Amino acid sequence: MTKRIVLLGSTGSIGRQVLDVVESFPDSFEIMALAAGSNTDLLAEQINKHRPKFVGVGSQESAVILKDRLKEPAEILTGNEGLVHLAKLSGIDLVIVAVSGIIGLVPTLAALDSGTSVALANKETIVAGGSLVLEKAQQKGVPLIPVDSEHSAIFQCLEQENKEAVDKIILTASGGPFLTYTREQLANVTPEMALKHPRWQMGAKITIDSAGLINKGLEVIEAHWLFQVPYEKIEVVIHPQSVVHSMVQYGDGSVLAQLGCPDMRIPIQYALTYPERWYNKFPRLNFLETQELTFQRPDYKKFPGLALAYQAGKTGGSMTAVYNAANEVAVEMFLQGKINFTRIPEIIESVMTEHHPLKTFTLEDILTVDSWARTAARKVTEKY
Repeated sequence: MTKRIVLLGSTGSIGRQVLDVVESFPDSFEIMALAAGSNTDLLAEQINKHRPKFVGVGSQESAVILKDRLKEPAEILTGNEGLVHLAKLSGIDLVIVAVSGIIGLVPTLAALDSGTSVALANKETIVAGGSLVLEKAQQKGVPLIPVDSEHSAIFQCLEQENKEAVDKIILTASGGPFLTYTREQLANVTPEMALKHPRWQMGAKITIDSAGLINKGLEVIEAHWLFQVPYEKIEVVIHPQSVVHSMVQYGDGSVLAQLGCPDMRIPIQYALTYPERWYNKFPRLNFLETQELTFQRPDYKKFPGLALAYQAGKTGGSMTAVYNAANEVAVEMFLQGKINFTRIPEIIESVMTEHHPLKTFTLEDILTVDSWARTAARKVTEKY
């Protein structure tokens, strides 16, 4: 049986790898819709190759450009409304949310509300609106499948029949390119330096997040919601080799770990084929060539963004949405060369300090808080 897929964020790093996996199983998947922002050149190539019936693009201007490049007609939708429309298409088996930022929240809720399974590669959606997403998934009885390598690992190691026996979740982190840097050295790194991740090929925003361990902070919050585990039971360890993707420790002392090559196509394929595992020809992990697996405690003082994530999570309510929004603005400012690298967590902390969190909230509340936090973060950057 062919699985019909909607892919939101097809031109990003995850989106491109999703299509790579799909192409490995040409008779098993059908791309019903593709959506991207403004990369019309790559999107046109993807559309002409996979021939979806529906297409989403960021603006009307991009839609006009795209239309002239298509070999076959497709219905083109624009903006956030277009993403929501695609997420709600009938007859779809899986919506893959691989867009970057909080833009993924509304289409994720729309897909779940339509009773469609969601493969989530957008951590900001859960960080900002975790309670809304989990409530909708549970209400509709729809699977929410994580695509991130760490959360996919936990998803695979978490025995549902023994969920109450979980002692802790152990999230691994590569440590990024600045693991051995001093605080003084971090103040002088450039965007070009931060974009050179030692293990993973990712988009710019997530690569900068990873360089400051803020990405791991977002993943801590994501793990809390996805697996319904208190923050006290979520531990982060630095694992530079990126072979152990994450672990679950049980009350009897047993630790289940998921290992593999640092290749995002593996968790992507698992999300696409879940609950089955299909044979592929991707590179295999060779333990005889793996010289060592090392682990160490994160330096929370050198990378305060990780500690702020725990603080935001434990505060609860809308505070995690503020953490996420302030970080998105700060990363954007860093990439534009307007602030230095160590200002990113300072901006996040400053905006969090100003916020009085809502304990319960609606979607509209979260979008309002998100907008406020972005404005507050931009005001903070003016000081620098």
